[in-house]
Amino acid sequence: MNVLPLILYAAAAVAYGVHFARRQPQAGRLATTLLIFAALAHTFVIGMQTMEVRHVPFANASSATSTFVWLLALSYLYLEITADERAMGVFIVPMLAGLQTIPAVSPGVERIDPLLDSPWFWVHVSSLLFAYASFALASVLGLTYVVQFKEIKKKHLGYFYTRLPSLQTLDVMNERAVAIGWLCLTVGVAVGAIWTGQARAVAPDDPNLQAMSLNDPKIFVAVLTWGVYSFAILARQTMGWSGRRAAWLSALGFAIVLLNFLPINYFVTTSHTF
Repeated sequence: MNVLPLILYAAAAVAYGVHFARRQPQAGRLATTLLIFAALAHTFVIGMQTMEVRHVPFANASSATSTFVWLLALSYLYLEITADERAMGVFIVPMLAGLQTIPAVSPGVERIDPLLDSPWFWVHVSSLLFAYASFALASVLGLTYVVQFKEIKKKHLGYFYTRLPSLQTLDVMNERAVAIGWLCLTVGVAVGAIWTGQARAVAPDDPNLQAMSLNDPKIFVAVLTWGVYSFAILARQTMGWSGRRAAWLSALGFAIVLLNFLPINYFVTTSHTF
């Protein structure tokens, strides 16, 4: 079921590339239309999987990646429609297609685990995935800011300058994305701690629950991510770290986030598996 969204995301990525290169309104409208259809197809897939296991699918690495891609696609569409700006699609949509390849090639098995049948768990994982989607947007906005800054610094306003939003617009959007992501991450970490305490009382011998501590790479990376973005917000408010410094912090934070999605999820065996 994950193949159709992948095909549509890939087609949308090509259309965004054509629009960015040629600035043709027709290509832009086609790109947005394809992305909307991709998001709708992905929503249908998520809905079917939710009906099957009775919760949003995120109990294994592949399904969590798929749900992350879905949330990122919806977040970007909201950003594009409200800002009336398609330029960032050329950076974001290929990321959607690349990550969606994982659940399309290796869908995994979404088990029905009574231990996960808790509103606390749903809020915990949903908050984390939405936070990571916001951080992905912030990272792309930050890197776009750096590209635009270098273009202006050359004093030769060329290819990228005519295609990217202004520095002020990018910085403001980056700040908002980081703030929303930090809030969701804070909720996700706090609720996760509450859920773990309750779940251990019900199933004290569960190996996944026993693995959940700061020694667990997934939890350590989540706390590290929270620390990086907390510093980014504090530095912006108290030390004036906006612009390029904020942009690089966003990129660093999302690079840490990707550790949880790729190497830790697939290659580290000492982490919990949900």
